[in-house]
Amino acid sequence: MSAELTKVDSAIAGLSISPKDEKAPDKVEKKSHRRTSSAAAGGIWNIKDLEEKKIELTLPIETQKTGWKLNTSPSTIEDRDILKLYLVNPPVKKIDLHFPLGLSVVARNMKGVTVKDALDAIYKQYKKKADDEMEKPYLAGFEWDKDESWTSLIVHQTKQGPPQQTSSKKSKKKKSDA
Repeated sequence: MSAELTKVDSAIAGLSISPKDEKAPDKVEKKSHRRTSSAAAGGIWNIKDLEEKKIELTLPIETQKTGWKLNTSPSTIEDRDILKLYLVNPPVKKIDLHFPLGLSVVARNMKGVTVKDALDAIYKQYKKKADDEMEKPYLAGFEWDKDESWTSLIVHQTKQGPPQQTSSKKSKKKKSDA
């Protein structure tokens, strides 16, 4: 029983089995390649690098007028093009979002944090809260205060959402059918 075991397969008659140390010639040159999809795209900054170089952040004005309710999905925003915008310029991999009452969430995206990434991070914290549990349920906008914290944004909230539109797309269709 102390004899060394060898591979034998009757289905493959006459073919030699190469030892594990030898590789096929075409596989020798190939090295394992890491996926690059999760690597940051060009022009995406680390927020700490921006702080070291004193590069100031700017916010798109569209984020101030979303009128989004914090406990509803970000996909319910009427103007979906806002969601694709970078949250700050120059784009960053991650940024902290601080609420006035002390809550802090982190929005991350290796290809640059978008408005949708920030709203998703906020929604994750507020999705289980009922409307009457929140004092200020609507997003008023974001503010960057370099004196307070270079690496974070302050989230502002309001009690009132945007004014409701009197005519929606559905009512326009009904009027045109009549």
